[in-house]
Formats: sequence, structure tokens, C-alpha cells
Amino acid sequence: MNIDFPFHFDAHGRTAAAPDADHVRDMIELLLFTRPGERVNRPDFGSGLMDAVFEPNSPERATAIEFTTRAALQRHLGDVIVVQKFGVTADGAVLRLELDYLLPGSKETHHASFVIPGSAGAST
Repeated sequence: MNIDFPFHFDAHGRTAAAPDADHVRDMIELLLFTRPGERVNRPDFGSGLMDAVFEPNSPERATAIEFTTRAALQRHLGDVIVVQKFGVTADGAVLRLELDYLLPGSKETHHASFVIPGSAGAST
């Protein structure tokens, strides 16, 4: 059984479950929005993406984030997903992440997109 995220109870008062595809998408979201060092027993878990909220937004910054986030996906979820396409773009004051991936043993492509607010200009 895969526990649904965020944790809640179903209509019968039991822990809510999630189908495999939904559970994997939840795992991706947790990885992306966890800062390294935030998990007590897994200090290397996370992507560092949330630190970008306080940094100036630019195409160069988006490229750096794409590189580090792709590495985090491979390191922590490489046995759960096969990344087909991943991109990060700077769009004004936000970062847009687009991810296409396969579940092992499946030919169906899944898509996940995330929008992260941030700083649009350079810091002074």
C-alpha cells in the first residue's frame, strides 16, 4: 500500500492510499521541495530547489537548477522513474519545471510540472 500525500484519512477512517503513479508523483514533489539537510536521517536527500526562491531569476540560474535537480532525481529516484525529458525555464519571477518520465516496466509517459516563485531581478 502506498500512503497518499499529504497524509490524510479516507472515507472509512483509514490511512488514505494512492495508486502507484500518484505515489511516484508525490515522491518527486517531496524530493523537489525538500532542502538538503532537512531530513534527520537522510541529510543528503533533497534538491536545493527551494533555495532558488531567494535568488535572482535568470536563464543561467535556471540551467544550473536544471543540472542539480536532474542529478537529485537520478540519485534519489533513479530506481523509481526513468526521466525522458526535464527542463527548467526562468519566466519572469518564477521558475517552471517540466518533467516527463516513465515508471519501470511501463510504456506510459507521465508528466509533472511545477511553478516556483522567486526573485525576478538581480540582488543589490
